[in-house]
Amino acid sequence: MMKRVLILALLIVLTMAGAPGPLGDFREITVPTDEWHKVPALLHVPQGSAKEKYPLIICFHGRSIAGHDISKLFREGIPRQIKEGRKIQAVNKTDGKLYKFVVLAPLAESWGINPPQLEFILNDVLKKYPIDSSRIYLTGYSAGGWCTLMSMTDTRHLTSRIAATVPMSPAPMYPENYGKFKLVTDAGVHAWYFAGTAEPQFLENSQRCIDSTNHYQKGLVKLTKHDKGHTGWHEFYDPAYRDSIDNMSIYEWMLQFKRKK
Repeated sequence: MMKRVLILALLIVLTMAGAPGPLGDFREITVPTDEWHKVPALLHVPQGSAKEKYPLIICFHGRSIAGHDISKLFREGIPRQIKEGRKIQAVNKTDGKLYKFVVLAPLAESWGINPPQLEFILNDVLKKYPIDSSRIYLTGYSAGGWCTLMSMTDTRHLTSRIAATVPMSPAPMYPENYGKFKLVTDAGVHAWYFAGTAEPQFLENSQRCIDSTNHYQKGLVKLTKHDKGHTGWHEFYDPAYRDSIDNMSIYEWMLQFKRKK
């Protein structure tokens, strides 16, 4: 009897060790948003050698995800892609190498992560995890698009840390930030916008940001205009997606750009 119990217990332990947990390939961490506060976040670090450093994608969620339930992050965006078994990696068409990404998805209590909070988050994760600081990419949908745009247009220091961004259906920014796109062009930050004809407010906002960038310098932005409403981001975050112009996924596109160390 005792032998059976021990065998059963061993099988349960082995099953639990081999089975993915509720967070899948992510682990839950906390990241600082100022000197006194932290928020939960999902972190995915690819397997590799101890000396290898990886590009970082920070994913910002939409307003409906905000709160305290970290499992909601799996509803959309890159966390959903990884949860569904897709690998967030791409071949850089510039150097022909395969790159795997560290993915960080912080959970804001309300609305989204603001630029000063992002500075604290970056300072923290760059110390703790194998991240290539010259390849920091931002993306987000809806309110997460707002987080992305606000981070691009807040301060010269923060803008200079960003290699490229992918804002999807971004919500409108504060009025003063539309006058700060010279920060973007001075730093040479490329952006790939996604917005739908069935979500005119968000398409108009994307076009306003594109025009504001082009006012100072052309060639830094591209726009994928689709026929969906305020949804459809799952298709574009899929590593199998390719745009009709460059035949690139967003991950291949990101890797074209890096900051000078």
